[in-house]
Amino acid sequence: MKALPSHSSRQSLLTPLTPIRTLDARARKLRTRVLTNAADRTYESQLRKIARAVGHIVTTIYEEQGIGTGAAIQSALSAYAEAILPWASRVAGRMLGDIRDKSKDAYRSLGNEISFELRRELDHAHTGFVFQDLMAGQVQLIQSIPRDAAIRVHDLVREGLIGGKRPKEVSEAILASGDVAKSRAILIARTETSRAATSFVQARAQYAGSTHFIWHSLRDRDVRERHRLLDGTTHRWDEPPECDPGKHALPGCIYNCRCWAEPVLPDITI
Repeated sequence: MKALPSHSSRQSLLTPLTPIRTLDARARKLRTRVLTNAADRTYESQLRKIARAVGHIVTTIYEEQGIGTGAAIQSALSAYAEAILPWASRVAGRMLGDIRDKSKDAYRSLGNEISFELRRELDHAHTGFVFQDLMAGQVQLIQSIPRDAAIRVHDLVREGLIGGKRPKEVSEAILASGDVAKSRAILIARTETSRAATSFVQARAQYAGSTHFIWHSLRDRDVRERHRLLDGTTHRWDEPPECDPGKHALPGCIYNCRCWAEPVLPDITI
C-alpha cells in the first residue's frame, strides 16, 4: 500500500525519526488480532452463506441432470456470482467499516502513551482511499467463491471425459463443491480481516510520520517458522520482509497469517 500524503504544515511538529520510540506494552492494543477477532467471525459467517449456496446449486442441478450438467452448473454459478454483487458490497463495507473504526478507537485509547499532537495526527489520517481500495478487492474475492466453484466443476467434468476417471469419482468430487467453497470462504475471511486491520494501522501510522514497524507473532505452535524468526524484527512499511518463500508481505497480509504490526512512531516536539 502506498504511503498516505503528508502535510507540510505538520512537519514542524515532527522530529526526525532518529531517535525513534515504540509504544510500550499497554499500547499493544493496536495488534491486528485484537482488531479483527470479532470482525473475522462475523465476516466468516457471512461468507459461509455463499459456500452453502454454492453447494445447494451444484447438488440440485447435478442430482436432477447427472454428470452431463457441467455447463448448466457453470452457468448457474456464474449468474449467482453476478447476483450477489450488491450483497457482497454491503457485507464487505460493514467489515471494513468496523475494522476502520476499531483502528481509530485503538489509537485514541492509548491516552498518555502518546502526546496530544500525535493523537491528533493519527485521528485525522485520511483512510478513505484505503477503504475504497480494500472494498474493491473484497467484492471481487466474495464473487470469486462461486466463480472458482464453476471453474472447478468444468475441470472435473473435463477430466472425467478426457482423463478416463470413473463416473463415481467425478460425481463425488463435484458434489463436494460446497465443502471446497466453505474452505475458501474461511480462508478469505480470516486473511482479509487481518489484512484490512494492518492496512488501516499502516495508513494512520504513515500519516503521522512513521516509516517502520515491528513484526510480532503470536508465539504459539501454529506460527510459521519464518514468521517466528521475524518476531521482534523492525522493517520499513514500504519494504515488507520475505515471510514465505518468494513472498514479501506485511504482518497479517498473507494467507492465514495471525501476526501483527506495531508502528514505530516519531517523537513529537511540544
